[in-house]
Amino acid sequence: MSLNFTFSFLIDVSLSILALQHSLPPFVYLTSTFPTALISGVGGRNASKLTCICSAPLYLHCSPVFTLLPCVCSAPLCVQCSLCVQCSLCVQCSLCVQCSLCVQCSLCVQCSLCVQCSPVCAVLTAPCALSLQFHMSYADQERYENEERPEVQRQILAEIARKLPVYTRTGNGGIRFCDRCQLIKPDRCHHCSVCAMCVLKMDHHCPWVNNCIGFSNYKFFLLFLAYSLLYCLYIAATVFKYFIKYWTGELTNGRSKFHILFLLFVAIMFFVSLMFLFGYHCWLVSRNRSTLEAFSAPVFQNGPDKNGFNLGFVKNLQQVFGEEKKLWLLPIASSQGDGHFFPMRALSEAQNPLLTNEEQWEEDGIDEEPQGSGEASSLAIERET
Repeated sequence: MSLNFTFSFLIDVSLSILALQHSLPPFVYLTSTFPTALISGVGGRNASKLTCICSAPLYLHCSPVFTLLPCVCSAPLCVQCSLCVQCSLCVQCSLCVQCSLCVQCSLCVQCSLCVQCSPVCAVLTAPCALSLQFHMSYADQERYENEERPEVQRQILAEIARKLPVYTRTGNGGIRFCDRCQLIKPDRCHHCSVCAMCVLKMDHHCPWVNNCIGFSNYKFFLLFLAYSLLYCLYIAATVFKYFIKYWTGELTNGRSKFHILFLLFVAIMFFVSLMFLFGYHCWLVSRNRSTLEAFSAPVFQNGPDKNGFNLGFVKNLQQVFGEEKKLWLLPIASSQGDGHFFPMRALSEAQNPLLTNEEQWEEDGIDEEPQGSGEASSLAIERET
């Protein structure tokens, strides 16, 4: 009995230290609903016999206690998966290890707060984590990095992405691969250098909300602009009558004059700015485009097409706001899809993804290299945005 208690105490202490070192939610390690299995043996040989779903060996480099970290779905998640940014999402239960947020039901496990019912998340909602199927496994990543021949690298990427729902490619006809995140980019996904992560359906990085605007919060961003626009209009309308009194001399001298002029000037200035910005994004929604796609059209199998995702005005609105019109003006998550696949205009059922043409697959990295110089020039490079 005392031996089992000692082992349980050592496991809890080790997992608590891991949670603090990697800034992950303590519930992932300490709650009783997550059973912990003790792997017998001390040393890399015994631990390396077990492999995780990402093909990485299950062992801790600096800890004598070898643990198997299961998710809520009882699927084994090793340290390589559960503590790494690129493997923070469990495939079986869609639970984000980093933010404790279930992608399917938008329920925060830590505080039991439904994200769909919280207006605070209209601005604070973080970009969704990409599905684990788009990430390179530990074995594939090691095999890709150790390979120096470009044609073999293209073949490795083609093998990984052959079954993925990817239809867009780079401008040079190659695979959209992020070398920094070590993943194959889904359609309309881009890497944000400020957030240091790939964002689903990335629109832009907004400094005003200090967040990246993408699939998970684009509707909230539009509502944020609409609410701010109405608020500025309300302030300007309520202050305007006092401005008339100030202009006609009916208002008594005092500090209130400066307040009236300042409020009216700021309200009108922000109203005009937000009006143009909101109008531009309304035009993008009506065309089903993002800001990045407006500047650079997505490339499909037949070449660039700025209207590749244009489904018509009504369906374009439903892509962002959902089918229930009563939820359009509320800060409630109602966008269609999961952010990894988007319906395309006039997509034939017989048209296979670009992945079937392996010869045209090329790497999409982060480093710019001149075309036509050595073997590296055979790789298509797309600059991250």
